[in-house]
Amino acid sequence: MKNLADLKSLLATGWAQGAIPPALLVVLVLIVEIGSPGFLTGETLTLLLANTAVLFILATGVTFVILIGGIDLSIQAVASLASVILAQLLPSLGLLAFPVAILAGLAFGILSGIVHVRLRVPSFVATLATGGVVAGIALWSANGRAITIEEAGRANTSWINADIAGMPVVVIIAAIVGVIAFLALRYTRFGRHSIAVGAGEPAAIAAGINVNRTKIIAFAVSGMLAAIAGVILAARLSSGSPSLANQLLLPAIAAVIVGGTAITGGLGGVARTAVGALIISIVRIGMTFVGVNIFFENVVFGAVLILAVAITIDRSKIAIIK
Repeated sequence: MKNLADLKSLLATGWAQGAIPPALLVVLVLIVEIGSPGFLTGETLTLLLANTAVLFILATGVTFVILIGGIDLSIQAVASLASVILAQLLPSLGLLAFPVAILAGLAFGILSGIVHVRLRVPSFVATLATGGVVAGIALWSANGRAITIEEAGRANTSWINADIAGMPVVVIIAAIVGVIAFLALRYTRFGRHSIAVGAGEPAAIAAGINVNRTKIIAFAVSGMLAAIAGVILAARLSSGSPSLANQLLLPAIAAVIVGGTAITGGLGGVARTAVGALIISIVRIGMTFVGVNIFFENVVFGAVLILAVAITIDRSKIAIIK
């Protein structure tokens, strides 16, 4: 038992949390390469990045909320609603349907933040409730069915499925989102305040940080990036649906935690989330290779999430686990 405790203590240290995910990613890539020679080719890796792009964008938004010590359980509903809005408005608005769908996600993100901050509702309850409202709106507006993007609408979404210099546009979008999020987290006042709030809210308040504003912005970013993920997903599948992103909540949160961002907040970042998203994608590929049923994926992601939190959380800083 002492050895297990020592291992957990070692894994809870900052340097271990930073070093283990990249090492795990390398090991997983090598395992897949051994199991399926030829995996490490440019074409396959490009396909891997394309398949990881939507998950990464979704997880990047959640990263900001987790860094402040909260959680956002509404992202899959917001992404699905954005896909419905895009599919419905493309015929009439054309490319303007994209900003409308993204602004809708931003609005619901702000709503989650206001409910959490102003009404002092725990973030998981606030976002669970907001997600329920958003899911209901998506079901009502789509009449409970998937909406196919017709040929005229596809003319406005074809650019997302295109390549630039051999690189899929969706990967370029994800890279731009990642770079902007990385710079915002490291070099802006909002980014620094987010880390400070997650590390210790009373100390952040004492330091003069506007905690409430920081939290609302974090939820707004999460909602906006969830909507961006939703419109990309809709464009790639040529369809919007009230349940389009329902299977992405658990993988997105798992990507953040497995990447090394602390579930208690105050430690982590976008680069770690990128590594975590790639790990989740590699695990998916590995399960496909070994013939695991696709419906079993969430079981695996749930187990991975529990294991990652259990062995990395630093309980010495938490008096009571609620």
